[in-house]
Amino acid sequence: MSGRPIYAVAALLAASLAAVTGCGRRNSARAPVPAAPAPLGWTESGIASWYGVPYDGRRTASGEVFDMRAMTAAHRTLPFNTWVEVTNLKNGKQVDVRVTDRGPFIHGRIIDLSMGAAERIEMVRDGIVKVRLKVIPKPAVAQHPVSAAASSPGPASAPAAAP
Repeated sequence: MSGRPIYAVAALLAASLAAVTGCGRRNSARAPVPAAPAPLGWTESGIASWYGVPYDGRRTASGEVFDMRAMTAAHRTLPFNTWVEVTNLKNGKQVDVRVTDRGPFIHGRIIDLSMGAAERIEMVRDGIVKVRLKVIPKPAVAQHPVSAAASSPGPASAPAAAP
């Protein structure tokens, strides 16, 4: 009977250690999120990569559900909902994306684009390309491949005209 208290103490110590370390959660390696918005016109150049399946439908760091066809991206430090113009320096093609996630966590890469955004600048086949980022104002119309028919509420019913 004298051995039982030591097991209780060991279990309590293990539970405390797990709570303090976060059970090795992947989030512990993430970069801090800036408190202030990025200034318009801020630029950065480097290597971009892209992601799609198996992340499609999973929650992003911002809490949104990732849609691999949407014009979104992951950046280590830019605040969520920051709009960024991404230019593929190999072919000059551009796409505007909204930061909704954190990453990439591979040394030397500066942004992870959704597969849809990567397709727009023709980088899917290459996998990684050199890009230039530029913080821009929120576009008047967000770039998303949703058809107008799918987003409209349906036909409005007008009152019948009097004879």
